[in-house]
Amino acid sequence: MGFETATPIQGQAIPHAIKGKDILGIAQTGTGKTAAFLLPTMDRIMDTPNDGKVKALIVVPTRELAIQIDQAAQGFAYYTGITSLAIYGGGTGKEFAQEKKALTEGADIIIVTPGRMLSHLTLGYVDLSSLEVLILDEADRMLDMGFHQDIMRIATHCRSERQTLLFSATMPDRMRTLAHDLLNDPVTVQLALSKPAAKVKQGAYILFDHQKDAVLVDVLKERNVKSGIVFTSRKRTVGQVVRALRKAGIKCGRMSSDLEQSEREEVMLAFRQQKLPILVATDVVSRGIDIDSIELVVNYDVPPNEEDYVHRIGRTARAERKGEGITLVTPDDMRRFGKIEKLIEKEVPKLEVPKALGDTPTYDPKSSGSRGGGRGGNRGGGGRHGGGRRHGGGHSGGGRGKGGHGKGGQGGGKNFRRKGKPGGGRRGGSGGHSQGA
Repeated sequence: MGFETATPIQGQAIPHAIKGKDILGIAQTGTGKTAAFLLPTMDRIMDTPNDGKVKALIVVPTRELAIQIDQAAQGFAYYTGITSLAIYGGGTGKEFAQEKKALTEGADIIIVTPGRMLSHLTLGYVDLSSLEVLILDEADRMLDMGFHQDIMRIATHCRSERQTLLFSATMPDRMRTLAHDLLNDPVTVQLALSKPAAKVKQGAYILFDHQKDAVLVDVLKERNVKSGIVFTSRKRTVGQVVRALRKAGIKCGRMSSDLEQSEREEVMLAFRQQKLPILVATDVVSRGIDIDSIELVVNYDVPPNEEDYVHRIGRTARAERKGEGITLVTPDDMRRFGKIEKLIEKEVPKLEVPKALGDTPTYDPKSSGSRGGGRGGNRGGGGRHGGGRRHGGGHSGGGRGKGGHGKGGQGGGKNFRRKGKPGGGRRGGSGGHSQGA
């Protein structure tokens, strides 16, 4: 898998998770959270019966994140015989039927979005009676999307004796309330909160709205970007930006919530393979992309929420790589950008707009209206649910061997194949399914 040393969140969380403790993990994206909860969870699953029942439930805000965690689980589980399955909304009735079939066959780990999970739970397609671990990833994002009640309803279907791991990039009051309701005597693991990764080089262009497209094209061409994301706050702006970039000869793709699932997956595959060097997207993917090679993030507009700025530029400078985050700031955005600088406790360097584009506004973070000014204004900066749970104790039934080779088994189209590959060789439990090739 290419791991040499643990990241800070992994080094702090994994030892406690292996001991069965509940975890409250506060860390931004790109810090290695996925391995921090998958590895100890798989270690725990290895000691459980191979009975086809769900042992771990991972709840995430978006389908893109569900797919990526599932892919990571496949890699980690390659020699273990542990199976995983991603379930998310947005598909057709046929895909829902395929999900039902796959859930009926069983999987050790299922990764779900809240709404889709509730649908299957309500219809009785999921058995959580043997659940060992409940994991909530990007829990603050789920609260932002209005999933608090859905999360609590899902928790009522889980065993009270489970282990719960909750990860969030921020810790507002409602997040603390959720943690209080779901976690039992948790260990808190906290990294730097609400600050971009140290290796993200930040910059901002102070300009007028009509200058945005020209500056964006100039930035992308000057840097010869091989993998970058341009974020916008509105779906309608995505099409506008894509047209401007294509007109300038820049190959790009679009990603927003109004695309069909098949279209989104096709675009993401091309972007991952760098067949599409530039992705223009709304915040639907600001935390749903886990691609280490992203070298540049451009905020076409200032995000409406200061925390979203951290999540957007957190798409770059991952896995110890360097990256760059650039924001285009118009007079109407100055006040919000000033709040972002206050949040991250840093004055973001102001970059010079090409002189050929004419005059630019003077940066004034206390202003929120259109304002003219000399070009010099661009410079500056620089710089429980379920009651008390008991942890520990042995698991009943036989364990899983780490040798052998599993048999094939497909759960239908989409992503309903049995994950993991060589493995099998498991004891204890009847009717357990094995891995697909």
